[in-house]
Amino acid sequence: MINTAVIGVGYWGPNWVRNFAAHPEIDIKMVCDRQKERLAKIHPLYPYVTLTQDLNDVVTDGSIELVAICTPVHTHFEIASQCIRAGKHVLIEKPMTASVQEAEELLELAEKHGVHIFVDHTFIFTGAVRKIKTLLTAGEIGDLYYLDSVRVNLGLFQHDVNVIWDLAPHDVSVLNHLIPSQPEGVITTGADHLGDGKADMAYITLFYPSNLIAHIHVNWLSPVKIRQMLVAGSKKMVVWDDNQPSEKIRVYDKGIEVIRTPDDIYHTLIQYRTGDMYAPKIDTTEALSVETQHVVDVLKGKAKPLVDGRRGLDVVRILEAAQASLHQRGKEIPL
Repeated sequence: MINTAVIGVGYWGPNWVRNFAAHPEIDIKMVCDRQKERLAKIHPLYPYVTLTQDLNDVVTDGSIELVAICTPVHTHFEIASQCIRAGKHVLIEKPMTASVQEAEELLELAEKHGVHIFVDHTFIFTGAVRKIKTLLTAGEIGDLYYLDSVRVNLGLFQHDVNVIWDLAPHDVSVLNHLIPSQPEGVITTGADHLGDGKADMAYITLFYPSNLIAHIHVNWLSPVKIRQMLVAGSKKMVVWDDNQPSEKIRVYDKGIEVIRTPDDIYHTLIQYRTGDMYAPKIDTTEALSVETQHVVDVLKGKAKPLVDGRRGLDVVRILEAAQASLHQRGKEIPL
């Protein structure tokens, strides 16, 4: 059994408590939160779990091997540092840290103490993203042309981070998972309509080798909730609509073919290709359940981590560069 603890049971932490409690190879021993009201909601559901308001109780408990950190971003570094120094593996809510420097320091600490860092980029473990990855690996989509992602809704406004650090980690982590190459530069524009110093909408453009481009639109001020990504390749195109109750993935056999005559470069012909559309079957298992099993497999030496500390650092590096570009009104920042 892997003894675990969860720190922070506000919005996301209770989901980790539930998944840890349901796994046959995990024993959830402790839940920590500063607010008694949150702990009071945990007790009736999991009366066997020790509840505490003191972080030190988790850190000093030598039996706890894995700690899930589900607290505000600005606290990740300090809490994770204490747990790692105590020899515990950590699973950190996205984004991993508030800066590249903090992420790099955590990686050094983890290597020194011989523990794993997992970063909770949940969408990597959804059936939809796993299916798109399979299609890409099998060559069914062909060479990637562009990816376009929209993640917008009305709220939830965060107090410690802007919309880039709140919503974009989901899309950036998916892009890093699907695209084999690393981005070379980023351009970001956005606006702060409330005047509190935090952008509430942003457009992020990532440039990759081979003329590949990715675009991310994140927004707290949309009248509708949209969770959609378009993946366009030379053979087929995929639309992932996460709001759909079924058929979240649709594969279109559509595209263009360029025909160039060897004797005259001005006689370039564009031929449109329109074929079938199909919705492949995807695994509907809850992403956190899949992720929990993956963490167990890694700790037992049965798998290599999909989203480890280095992957978490890659996401933070892109977010930090996007933030720098935003402050300079869209200047390209090299990566």
